[in-house]
Amino acid sequence: MFRALSGLSHEVKQYLLVTFNYWNFTLTDGALRMLVVLHFHQLGYSPLAIASLFLFYEIFGVVTNLVGGYLGARLGLNRTMNLGLTLQVVALAMLAVPASVLSVPYVMAAQALSGIAKDLNKMSAKSSIKMLVPKGQTGALYKWVAILTGSKNALKGVGFFLGGVLLMGLGFQGAMVAMATVLLLVLGLSLAWLGKDLGKAKNKPKFSELFSKSRNINLLSAARLFLFGARDVWFVIALPITLGSTFGWSHSAVGGFLALWVIGYGLVQGLAPRLTGTARGVIPDGAAALNWAGILALVTAAVALGVQLDWQPQFTLVFGLMVFGAVFAINSSLHSFLIVHYAGEDGVSLDVGFYYMANAMGRLIGTVLSGWVFQVAGLAACLWIALAFLVLTTLISLGLPRGAHPNEGEQHGV
Repeated sequence: MFRALSGLSHEVKQYLLVTFNYWNFTLTDGALRMLVVLHFHQLGYSPLAIASLFLFYEIFGVVTNLVGGYLGARLGLNRTMNLGLTLQVVALAMLAVPASVLSVPYVMAAQALSGIAKDLNKMSAKSSIKMLVPKGQTGALYKWVAILTGSKNALKGVGFFLGGVLLMGLGFQGAMVAMATVLLLVLGLSLAWLGKDLGKAKNKPKFSELFSKSRNINLLSAARLFLFGARDVWFVIALPITLGSTFGWSHSAVGGFLALWVIGYGLVQGLAPRLTGTARGVIPDGAAALNWAGILALVTAAVALGVQLDWQPQFTLVFGLMVFGAVFAINSSLHSFLIVHYAGEDGVSLDVGFYYMANAMGRLIGTVLSGWVFQVAGLAACLWIALAFLVLTTLISLGLPRGAHPNEGEQHGV
């Protein structure tokens, strides 16, 4: 195996290391989310209280993507990626304390660090692909982005399952210690081998250039905000609690099902280039994003109607979630490709960071609404809000360019 690795190009080796970092981080991120939801539900916290535990995680994700893109362009993506790994270790260590210390403000503070860490890591990983794929190879760029994004989400699903297993086997504190130890080892490898100037802009960006001046990136970012808000408004809090409280599923069953869902979601993301026509030489554009957003809205309408009418609710929810996940995965993969494709060559992390700021804002809105709306009006209301968000995503996607992208390769701020 080492002989095979030594024969790879520098760019491929760096891509593999970035992916390895991202994979390990994602496992702990998925496990931590499931551990917090299940552990604090077990302690008797209300859905809204559990949602509040993730409030700072999402808020700081919004800020981190914006500022992190600036830091990545000035300091290099290797430093922002390693900083993300370090902060996640600190967040896990903060939670590895006696249960009596785990007050809501304390857990929110730890989650804030984890949110910063996650978005530094994600922004760094996805921005780096633009630098590692030879310029002009758009099909290869889509393939590499899809593999990174799909594998990450598949492993996040494994992380959900891992969180349930660790909670049962090691307890909450033991799980935190185990995950922090693994990430420390990953951090050591990254510090030793990740390229020192990866993603550093030739022309140092000014702080005033944080906000994108590209119409295409602004539109795509707005569409992404509502896309992810539509998912999280029913997936983060409402869905796992419904499966456990209404249908009587055990913690391990909830964790296992959501794990399989996210794994399948990630696999579909990895296959998205084939499903959207790249194998036939078709490079997706704004029309593809529009069409798939419309399909997802129709799927969500059908699930919302089934739940509202109480028609075979368990079957409707489980089957509907599977179809929703597959179509959502294609939407997400398309968006992930388009942002890297639209982003300027120099200081790519500025554009990618701005875009993922919108992603984090959508997750924040979805998470808060998931706890509040579910507590006040139930799961069906969460699904109708998801539908409204997807209608907005579809309408915004009307403005995305078709065919050749007029600002392809534009420099940020020009």
